[in-house]
Amino acid sequence: MPLSAVKPSQYHQLLDQKAAKTLDLLAQFDPPAAELFPSTPERYRMRAEFRMWHDGDQLNYVMFRKDDPRTPVPIIEFPIACSAIQALMPQLLDRLTHQAILRERLFQLEFLSTLAGDTLITLIYHRKLDDEWHAAAEALSKSLKIEVIGRSRKQKRVIDRDYVEERFEISGRAYFYRQYEQAFTQPNAKLNISMIAWACQCGASIGGDLLELYCGNGNFTLPMSRHFDRVIATEMSKTSIRAARENTLANAIQNIEVIRLSAQEVTQAMNGEREFRRLADLFQPLETYCLNTVFVDPPRAGLDPATEKMVADFDNIIYISCNPETLAENLATLCTTHKIVRFALFDQFPYTHHMECGVFLVRKV
Repeated sequence: MPLSAVKPSQYHQLLDQKAAKTLDLLAQFDPPAAELFPSTPERYRMRAEFRMWHDGDQLNYVMFRKDDPRTPVPIIEFPIACSAIQALMPQLLDRLTHQAILRERLFQLEFLSTLAGDTLITLIYHRKLDDEWHAAAEALSKSLKIEVIGRSRKQKRVIDRDYVEERFEISGRAYFYRQYEQAFTQPNAKLNISMIAWACQCGASIGGDLLELYCGNGNFTLPMSRHFDRVIATEMSKTSIRAARENTLANAIQNIEVIRLSAQEVTQAMNGEREFRRLADLFQPLETYCLNTVFVDPPRAGLDPATEKMVADFDNIIYISCNPETLAENLATLCTTHKIVRFALFDQFPYTHHMECGVFLVRKV
């Protein structure tokens, strides 16, 4: 997204236009009136990454336009970044510029911050990082009160820790999350809270047990567990599984079971096509759970045909989508057996064409 597209004074007009396109796409499925959740027009992104451009001893954050990928565009201000990242950017650039050991062959810089006030930077190099670099990075970490990671080919050097800590308040309860560097997290934290709260409202009166696919670090899992007897949360990423398990323990939640399975493997297990030793860690045999609700937050490609068919076997489906077009493809099948009873739009990515959707479906009588 070019920064020229960031127009806070026009935000609500641009949001209405984007929402209208999504509503038009999904109108064929006869959803109820959409609940629209706007973003703040500025300071909403908790992640940012920049190429680092060298001009002699000078250093700049830069980005590149899609139509001119060879010409660097210096980034002096980045209004979509959260306040912590915006405050850190000039301080960090000054220190990197004046420390040759940190500046030398620095290629890229990534920021990860949280509403709880924790910030981590990743410095990516085209050279090997030695003990002299480590000492300089350690001093940088202490002076700016941030976490620092250095990366180069086949090398990762961590100053203190490779994660940040987040705190969300959902329905009067605080939840604590460990978010690992280079693992997926929702970039717009305040909209993320709205998404979690909305999903919890959908599941609040259902009861029984919940199956979750693509659980990530437990972002939705932890708050939703309050509304179900048992939760089986599945994910393929090793880093996300680690985080989800740590977050479950940190929040003292005892009815969540986190299992490392892909959506395709879960489908095979639910259909009785394959047995997985990893399922032996469940509190009880899979077939004895009262799994009448499924929660999915798939990647942009949506649900594959086999997973779509498995999901359709559930009475209740809570579906968070980051791609309305693949959501529409899935709804073409799911709406033959289910009806949309709640529908929401979340503007996770202002000033872009992307729209996050929430759909709650129940089986037709």
